[in-house]
Amino acid sequence: MNTGSNEPGEVAVASDETGTGETYGEQHRGLGSRAPEFIKARRALHVSWQVGVFIIGLAVVVAGIIMLPLPGPGWVVIFGGMAIWATEFVWAQLVLRWTKRKVTEAAQRALDPKVRRRNIILTSIGLVIVGVLVGIYLWKFGIVMPWKIKDQ
Repeated sequence: MNTGSNEPGEVAVASDETGTGETYGEQHRGLGSRAPEFIKARRALHVSWQVGVFIIGLAVVVAGIIMLPLPGPGWVVIFGGMAIWATEFVWAQLVLRWTKRKVTEAAQRALDPKVRRRNIILTSIGLVIVGVLVGIYLWKFGIVMPWKIKDQ
């Protein structure tokens, strides 16, 4: 649904809040429905289109939520459903823009040499602790197979 106007075909435009000064092709595209013009021209057809997009996006998001505890790319599927919703709904477009901005900022922070050094040190310490605990367990209990090889 379009915000800011009741006229079909008009879209609202959000400002660039990234603060990076970079321009993206997506930032210049208006927010709102990306349905074909012949669908936007007829109100009943446009609402039917939006309901269909919502149901398909909902099915994909629910599948992603189910995949979170199960094997599968849960978050990728959830964001895929959000992308489906973003073809039609402004709120989903804004959520995707915010998510892309946050992921980009996190990637920039992860490439910082101080952060990388800290992560390597913490990972090394964690691996040493796990190795010591496994060594103590094996020293105390040994390796016991869950089946008896001699009986076969």
